[in-house]
Order: sequence, then structure tokens, then C-alpha cells
Amino acid sequence: MNLLRERYRVDLVELQAACEANYARLMRLLPEMRDGPGSRRVALSQGEYLLGVLALDVVETCPYTTTLQVRQEHSLPWLPVPRMEVRVYHDARMAEVISAENARRFRSIYAYPNAAMHQPDEKSQLNLFLGEWLSHCLACGHELVPVL
Repeated sequence: MNLLRERYRVDLVELQAACEANYARLMRLLPEMRDGPGSRRVALSQGEYLLGVLALDVVETCPYTTTLQVRQEHSLPWLPVPRMEVRVYHDARMAEVISAENARRFRSIYAYPNAAMHQPDEKSQLNLFLGEWLSHCLACGHELVPVL
């Protein structure tokens, strides 16, 4: 019986597809991101109950890239609050997570186990999570209207 696991290999096609899909989703949510500082709030609710707000804030704009902070606001107190920094590459039409919580600059592969307890495919998982989060907001979210 062989007890050795096969080493994880990055599926580059899958990672690029996730980053391309995230770019398309972000452009639908924040199409004017290249114009400079800006933000958008998308509310997620069930009936009259506000479950959370997706906050998209432009942190930096350059000729070919935009950096966004993506976070959850006003969520349920028992839920962890996701917070990510996303770099949008307009020339390549891709968007990737460059930091999440307090971790920055993710490697493509991590040895496992490791001191930081990253999964071997941490970078892929974060980009897939971002895609699911944005897709959910596009499907179920609505513009946050301030109460006067």
C-alpha cells in the first residue's frame, strides 16, 4: 500500500479562467473603476433583513491596473468577515486576489503542512471564493439605498 500522496500541481488553465471570470464580474459591479477613486455598495438581504453589504473600493489606479479592496460590511455577528485586496489587470482582462485577511503575496503552491497553515492550493481557492462571492452578489444583490 502506497501512503505517499501525489504532489499538488497548479492547474494554470483553471486559475487563469477564474481570474478572467472575476475580471468580468468586477467590471459588471464597478465598471468605472479605471476612472479613479470610487466605490460601490451592494446589499444582500432576505426579505426586510440585511444580511450584509459587499463593499468595493478603488485603492489605486494605474494605466494598466487597478487595485480594489473587497470586503463584507454589516454582516451577521457570528460570521467571519471576508476582506481581500484584488489586483485588476485591464490589459490581460484578469483579476486576482493579492491579499486576504492579513496574508499577502500568495505562492502558487505551499508545502503542507506549513507554519501558516496555508492549503497547498490556497491561491486558487481564494480566487474561486472571490468568484463565488461576486457571482452571488450579481445574482442576489441590490443597490444599497441610503435611508433619508
